Amino acid sequence: MRKPELLIPAGSLDVLKTAVVYGADAVYLGGEAFGLRAKAKNFTNEEISEGIAFAHERGVKVYITANILAHNSDLPGVEAYFEELKTIGPDALIISDPGVFLAAKRVLPDMELHISTQANNTNYGTYQFWHELGAKRVVSARELSLAEIKEIRAHIPEDMETESFIHGAMCISYSGRCLLSNYFTGRDANQGACTHPCRWKYSIMEETRPGEYMPVYENDRGTFIFNSKDLCMIEYIPEMIDAGIDSFKIEGRMKTALYAATMARTYRKAIDDCFKDPALYREHMDWYKAEIGKCTYREYTTGFYFGKPDSETQIYDNSTYVKNYTYLGTVESVNGQGHGRIEQKNKFSVGEEIEVMKPDGTNLFVTVKAIYDGEGNWRESAPHAREIIDVDLGVSLESYDILRRSEMR
Repeated sequence: MRKPELLIPAGSLDVLKTAVVYGADAVYLGGEAFGLRAKAKNFTNEEISEGIAFAHERGVKVYITANILAHNSDLPGVEAYFEELKTIGPDALIISDPGVFLAAKRVLPDMELHISTQANNTNYGTYQFWHELGAKRVVSARELSLAEIKEIRAHIPEDMETESFIHGAMCISYSGRCLLSNYFTGRDANQGACTHPCRWKYSIMEETRPGEYMPVYENDRGTFIFNSKDLCMIEYIPEMIDAGIDSFKIEGRMKTALYAATMARTYRKAIDDCFKDPALYREHMDWYKAEIGKCTYREYTTGFYFGKPDSETQIYDNSTYVKNYTYLGTVESVNGQGHGRIEQKNKFSVGEEIEVMKPDGTNLFVTVKAIYDGEGNWRESAPHAREIIDVDLGVSLESYDILRRSEMR
């Protein structure tokens, strides 16, 4: 039984480095074009090169998304972009469009190619098709059950890899092939510019009564009829392994370093525990669930894995996240006094109780003893986002330690 890869999203260079340090086996990211997260920071070619060097030094792979559904005008730029990637050297490209796939085969004949969930991968015939064309891996459609994935595994070549989502936001068009955003706003979800209309509140207007809006109700719970709960399979890793999935994928290239660190560290420990001893995995379940709950989320569901979702997989009364913890910053370096330097993400003050999250799984509960600005002046608080500050927490700090604050008071 193969130990699955843990694949973590990275929306920026600092998030990539955090994911690597906190336990990812591989990370996936988008360049400045042809990926499906146009609003993410994304990576310049120089940043991709730096990220790949950082990851490879630590035995971690890097995959680049080029998974738009391309139009004619995109194809010349796609080929030029692939020419640039020749010298950058990622471990694989993630592609959904057959035309883009053929361009990659021409320009990068030795590159490992993965087929995105966008490509409607719902049966083993589709997997066999892509394998014959030279794909190494196919990402399953979101709307597959574990039983279907296991059946696919039994019908495809041994050397072909499968990848499935294990955690993250769910799209109402479950493999992400959505037309709502384009229809309402002109921003195409299939080209990376989705406005997430599935999270909006809707009413009905009857054709003969223009301007008269009638609310939509599912029982008495509200009107957010497309707003799915987030996927979370932390309690079902043995079942995911049994289905023969080679790579467990976390969704979230728009998320923070805190999210990447939390997901990487928690799922890393859960997978390792499960392979070491299933009893150990069950024993630590409360810890996994508590840690995951320290990130923003929309309540959780198991998606399609155990059958088709029902009315309980939607959130009807709001479109907001549950937020139990606030990300304060990541330690970039430590000076001779033991003070950690961070780029502050949210306000905090001297005297506050916060938590230090370490890559090895340790959480330290500390009191902020002092804050200093870039010139070494003492400060009562750090109110300005992205300000570089030094903090004295009275404990030993290391680079990549993450500072977070509980909001459950």
